[in-house]
Amino acid sequence: MRRDDVLCLVLGGGRGTRLDPLTRYRSKPAVPVGGKFRLVDIPISNSLNSGVSRIFVITQFNSASLNWHISRTYNFDLFGKGFVQLLAAEQTVQDSDWFQGTADAVRRCFVHMEDFAPRDVLILSGDQLYRMDFGPMIRQHRETNATVTIAAKPMGVERTSEFGLMKVDRDRVVHSFLEKPQDPALLDGFELPEELREGDDPPEVYPASMGIYVFRWEALREMLLGTDDADFGKHVLPRAVAEHDVRSFLFRGYWEDIGTMRAFYEANLALASLDPPFVFHTTGAPIYTAPRFLGGSRIEGCDIREAMICDGCFISAREIEESVVGTRSIVNHNSVIRRTVMMGADGYEGDIARQQGDPPLGIGRDCHIEGAIIDKNARIGDGVTIRPKPPGTDEDHPYYFVRDGIVVIPKNYAVPAGATI
Repeated sequence: MRRDDVLCLVLGGGRGTRLDPLTRYRSKPAVPVGGKFRLVDIPISNSLNSGVSRIFVITQFNSASLNWHISRTYNFDLFGKGFVQLLAAEQTVQDSDWFQGTADAVRRCFVHMEDFAPRDVLILSGDQLYRMDFGPMIRQHRETNATVTIAAKPMGVERTSEFGLMKVDRDRVVHSFLEKPQDPALLDGFELPEELREGDDPPEVYPASMGIYVFRWEALREMLLGTDDADFGKHVLPRAVAEHDVRSFLFRGYWEDIGTMRAFYEANLALASLDPPFVFHTTGAPIYTAPRFLGGSRIEGCDIREAMICDGCFISAREIEESVVGTRSIVNHNSVIRRTVMMGADGYEGDIARQQGDPPLGIGRDCHIEGAIIDKNARIGDGVTIRPKPPGTDEDHPYYFVRDGIVVIPKNYAVPAGATI
């Protein structure tokens, strides 16, 4: 069902420092996920599949690759009203500063939204992995005549310190927020009312904000214009709870905030498991991405277990296990790849500039790669060994980085033959 009276805003976030070096040369929404997609494809596809086809993506850092991806992927026919448009931070007569936070970014982009005069605004994060039909959330928002509706994922007590929690009553009215509580004693009173619980074991009864909101358009303008509120979670929503009718919408499907390197890594590996928590090919609700028109992957004598192999790869490795292998990946003879996320390449050898002395594109012969993230266009020479380091380890080196124990080979970097990491 089309919802032409809803405008969707996808927030691209700030510098994405928690995903550095993956965000060193691209914005966070442009980071590859699942071998052939980008993070921004998730909220855009969920919005399109929910009938909301007027979408702005708001970002300010390293937006060139994101702009290229969106312009190449999301093209609509001339007779429809849908669009996906990038809004980057810009200098104007009124303001020449960078965005100061999520709320400030939306406020500064009002000038581009005014002409649409939507009834409601759907605000999404650009760094989450989930599948959600926003129709029921929008319907609840309108039926309850709420000013703001916040999507909430019930969490177990073991994860409450990672998220902002909401205190809600049986009518789903939000009464207060609790930001990432480190002391379990603070959780008293934040459990879901019995009427809203499901019989989970262990119980998941603490509603955490997913960073997904529906605002009435006029109310959103009233809340932001004339204020200097910078962030929705820290400033706008706590004030809205005190002054307006704010409701929660409970979501119990798979949802993962992948803003950290560890979360990004584990979420990608889970996609390759025998029973993945998230799939890209649900009938009638696909996750869209840029078309590449690649042929099927060619695989020679490789033992593959619990792996996702994308299009256009050439693989003659000895073993690939619990890994994601992105488009156009090359893995040569007798190499072993375990628990590794390979993002693939933007082209084949000859398409991408090669520095003198660098090994060929992809992974060479006789390598052992384990516990790593290998970004696009990386070159790894013959006989290279990579193993994970203890969780919590952060290191910077000339041709690799370590984040929370995960070895990261950045985009376009080269690892010399025989290196041991």
